[in-house]
Amino acid sequence: MKTSSIRLGVDIGGTFTDVVLEKGGTSFSTKVLTTYAAPENAIIDGMGQVCAKAGITPAQIDQIIHGTTLATNALIERRGAKTAFITTAGFRDVIEMRTESRFEQYDLNLTLPEPLLARQMRYTVSERVDAKGNILIPLDRAEVEAVVATIKTAGYESVAVGLLHSYLNDTHEKMVRDVLAEMMPAAMVSISSEVSPQMREYERFNTVVANAYIKPLMKSYLSRLEGRLRDEGADCPIFLMHSGGGIISLESAADFPVRLVESGPAGGAVFAANIAARYGLDKVLSFDMGGTTAKICLIKNQTPKTSRVFEVARTYRFKKGSGMPISIPVIDMVEIGAGGGSLAHVDAMRQIRVGPESAGSEPGPACYGRGGDKPAVTDADLILGKLDPDNFAGGTIKLDKTGSNKALLTVLGDTLDMDAQTAAFGLAEVVDENMANAARVHAVENGEDLSEYTMIAFGGAAPLHAGRLCEKLGVDRLLVPTGAGVGSAIGFLRAPFSFEANRSVYMKLSNFQPDVIKSLLSDLQTEAKGFVRTCDAASDILSEFKVYMRYTGQGWEIPIALTEAQAMTPNAATFQQLFETDYAKLFGRTVTGMDIEITVWSVNATTPPEKVARIVTAATGNPAQSTASRDIFDAGLGHPTPAQIVQRGDMQTGQTVQGPAIITEDETTIILPSTRQAIAQPDGTIDVTRKGATA
Repeated sequence: MKTSSIRLGVDIGGTFTDVVLEKGGTSFSTKVLTTYAAPENAIIDGMGQVCAKAGITPAQIDQIIHGTTLATNALIERRGAKTAFITTAGFRDVIEMRTESRFEQYDLNLTLPEPLLARQMRYTVSERVDAKGNILIPLDRAEVEAVVATIKTAGYESVAVGLLHSYLNDTHEKMVRDVLAEMMPAAMVSISSEVSPQMREYERFNTVVANAYIKPLMKSYLSRLEGRLRDEGADCPIFLMHSGGGIISLESAADFPVRLVESGPAGGAVFAANIAARYGLDKVLSFDMGGTTAKICLIKNQTPKTSRVFEVARTYRFKKGSGMPISIPVIDMVEIGAGGGSLAHVDAMRQIRVGPESAGSEPGPACYGRGGDKPAVTDADLILGKLDPDNFAGGTIKLDKTGSNKALLTVLGDTLDMDAQTAAFGLAEVVDENMANAARVHAVENGEDLSEYTMIAFGGAAPLHAGRLCEKLGVDRLLVPTGAGVGSAIGFLRAPFSFEANRSVYMKLSNFQPDVIKSLLSDLQTEAKGFVRTCDAASDILSEFKVYMRYTGQGWEIPIALTEAQAMTPNAATFQQLFETDYAKLFGRTVTGMDIEITVWSVNATTPPEKVARIVTAATGNPAQSTASRDIFDAGLGHPTPAQIVQRGDMQTGQTVQGPAIITEDETTIILPSTRQAIAQPDGTIDVTRKGATA
C-alpha cells in the first residue's frame, strides 16, 4: 500500500471523536467530544487542533481515513430513512419470525426485538427461484410496477429488495431495481444479491434492509463531510474503514454503508494486530474500552479472527441472539455496554448493574458538569483516585468530584447503605467482572486459554481497567502502546485497502466440480480486486481464499483457508483434509463416514500489509522518576493505598515502575495495581507484567 506523507485518521465514538495525524513518522493526536447533531463538526475541530500541533494546514493532508459509529447508532436508535422492503410472496414476515433460537431459554416473559421495518412497510411480488437458481415462477413486470406505484405513493426514501435464493440467480432482483429506477429515480435502492449474496434468507433480508435503512443518512453525512473538509482546504482522497478490517472508497461506503457498522472497533483490532506483529506475539487479547462500549477480540498469529455474521443492536443484556443479524465480513469480537460513560443502577434484587445505557458526551458522566445526574464508570474511577480531576483529557475537561459523589450516593449509596467510595468500588468491580466474564466466554467459545495470552489495551478507558482485568483473567502480560487513547484512529492508518466478495453455492464433496469452483473463485477474485483498485490502483493486490464447510446435516459451517494454488486447482481430497484438520482442532474429533458440504465461497482482495519492524525489548533499568503521589483504591487489596504518579512522557527506555502506581498522559491513564510492574520499551509502549512473572 502506498503510504502518503501526511495522513489523517478519524474515529467517531459514542463519547469522543479521536483524531490522529501522521507526518513523516511523527504522530499528533487529540480527543474532542462527539457532536451528535452534526458529527462532522467534531472532525473539523479535531483536524484543526492536530494540524496546529503539526504546524501544517489542512490543505497539506494527502489522505483521510475515517471510521464512524453513525451507522451503528442509526440502527440502535431506529432513526434511519423511511424504508420499504420488497420480497417474495409468502416470505414477508421472515425478518419478524426470526429463527427458532430462544436467546433466553428460561425467561417466560421473553420479548423478541421488533423488526427494523413494520409489517405494513413490507411488500411482496409473486416469483420463485429454487435452491439451485432455477426460475420456478417468472416475475411479472406489471406486478412489480403496481407494487412500486404503491411504494411511490407512500413516499418512501429508500427501498430494500430481497427475493428468495437471489444469491444464485439475481435476474428478478435486478428487474425490480430497474423498475424502481424508472418510477422512483430519487429513491435509493439496495438489492440483497449485491449487499449480501449469501444463503439463509433471515440474515440476508435483515442485512439488505439495514443497508437500505441507513443508506440515505450515511450518503448525506459522507457528502456533507466531504464538502466541509473541502471548505477547510482538505481536498484530498477520503476513505472509510469497513467492518472486516480494511479500507474502502467513499463511493463504496455510500453504496454499502452496512459494511461500516463495526468500523471503529475494527480499526482497534488492526491497531492491536500491528502491535502484536511488532512484539512477535502470536496470542493476543485486544481490549478496547472507550466512553460507550468495551470490545474484546482474539488475535492469533497477528491476525484478528473474522466472521461472516454478527449482531448489532442487541436488546437483551447484550445476549447473543437478541440483536439484528448482519451478514457481512466482520472482525469477530465481543462488545458489551461497559465504557467510561456506562451508567449504573440498582436492580430489583439490590444488585449493582452497569450499562448498557451510556451517558455519552451529552450530557456525559456526572463529573463532566454538563447536567448528568447518574453515576457512570468515569465517576467511579474519579472517586477511587484513578483520575486527576484537573488533568482529564490533557486538562481540557475539569472533572467535578462533588458531582460524582452526589450521583453515586443518590443512585447507589443511599439505596444500598454505602458511602460514595464503597459504591464506586462496587460499580468498578461489577464493570470489570462483566468485561472479564465476556472475555472468558469468548475464549471458551473459541477453545482458547487466556492465561497463554498477552493483553493489548487501548481506548481512553482501557488502561484504567486493564490491570485489574489481567488479575481477574490470570493474564501475566499487558501492553499499553503509544497513542493508546486514540488506538482505533491509529489502526485506520495501519489498515490495508481491502474488500471481501462472497457467494453461496451449495456443493457436496461427493459431487465435487473443480471447473465450477475455479470459475466461481476467479469471478469473486475479479470482483474483490475491482473494488480495491478503486482505492489504490498502484499497489499489488493479494488474494485470500476461504470456503465455509460443514458435515451434511449440520446447521453452521467453519471457515477453511485455501492457498491460491489450492483455490485455482481445486481437489476434493485436499478440501477434505483441510476441513478435517480444522474441525478436529475446534471440536476434538472428526465424524467418520459422513459427507462434507460447502455453502459459502469467499475471496478477500487486499493490498500488502504494512511492514513492521520487530522490537528488541529493553533490559531493566533504573526506576522512573515519580512526580507526586495520591491514594488509589486497589481492588485486589480492598482498600485505598498510596500510589506514585509517573509522567509517561518522562519515562526513558528501560525505566521501571512498581505498582501501586499511576502512569499519566493527556489521553489516558495507566493504573498499576500492587501486583504489577511496568517497563518502558524502545517504542514507548508500557510493558506491564505480574510481579514475579517473566515477560
